[in-house]
Amino acid sequence: MSGTGSAPILSFAVASGLVWWLATRAARRLPVDTPNERSLHSTPVPRAGGIGLLGGFCTAAVLIAPGLPATLWVAVALLIAVSLVDDFRALPASLRLAAHLFAAAIFSVPLLIGDYGLMVAVLMTLAAGWMINLYNFMDGSDGLAGGMAVSGFTFFAIAAALDGNADFALLNASLAAAAAAFLLFNFHPARIFLGDAGSVPLGFLAAAFGLIGWLNSHWPWWFPLLVFSPFIVDASVTLARRLLSRARVWEAHRDHYYQRLVRLGLGHRNTALAEYALMAACGVAGLWAMKISPASQLTVLAAVAAVYLALIGTIEHIWRKRPAGDV
Repeated sequence: MSGTGSAPILSFAVASGLVWWLATRAARRLPVDTPNERSLHSTPVPRAGGIGLLGGFCTAAVLIAPGLPATLWVAVALLIAVSLVDDFRALPASLRLAAHLFAAAIFSVPLLIGDYGLMVAVLMTLAAGWMINLYNFMDGSDGLAGGMAVSGFTFFAIAAALDGNADFALLNASLAAAAAAFLLFNFHPARIFLGDAGSVPLGFLAAAFGLIGWLNSHWPWWFPLLVFSPFIVDASVTLARRLLSRARVWEAHRDHYYQRLVRLGLGHRNTALAEYALMAACGVAGLWAMKISPASQLTVLAAVAAVYLALIGTIEHIWRKRPAGDV
């Protein structure tokens, strides 16, 4: 590991330089996120900044050479390519979804079908496809998706290091470092957005690294779900609520709970800070729970679920009580 310990520093440095260049020198050549009635921002902002983040991470990954399945990198490359095209020229939702599921299958099926069977491989493909899309859905407020990447992959790195896998820990730490570099330009007021080319691969990597860590016994199955639960819960509950109301779930909207917090007056900065606190609490709870008995772990998960129910109920109550015609 002697030559790879500096990988997170390299990742941060390369990502910082690339994102700076994209946000300044190349901004005129990037696609622009123009505000509309479903946006939370009020001025045009260039997107596709996730390319800089992933450039830093991939540079570090080459140095670490962690020996992960080649299919993971094939899936990442496919997702970056399709998402970058979508950033410049909007693709049909059906085509994007097909590409997401195909990439998830490229990774999940060969990894799982031999030991776990076709059903588990299909379920993981669907789960990874959902993680890809929910991460994209949650990338709608300054600093939010970048902050989730910093938090989530940092806790993956800590858990892998505690279990003795230095290369996998460094890989996750390098991704967190690249996200931190991007956050320098994305925290409110954002100078650049991730774009689909950033949010889509990040969602996939959250699912893929979570699965790899479980298969290698670095953590229990619930750990990745808990670490990324601030995004998973918000997106999943919002989707269920919109399905029940017969809304067109494939259309852009401003109905996520983080969007409601921004619109209720908390703003981008304070919403991001509140979400960071929740992310950190979930990660710390996950690391602590791994040290206790399985029965006690279930108690922790039940307590976390109760907290989420309370938070959702509180936001719903405040939202319904807002003045008529407000936000």
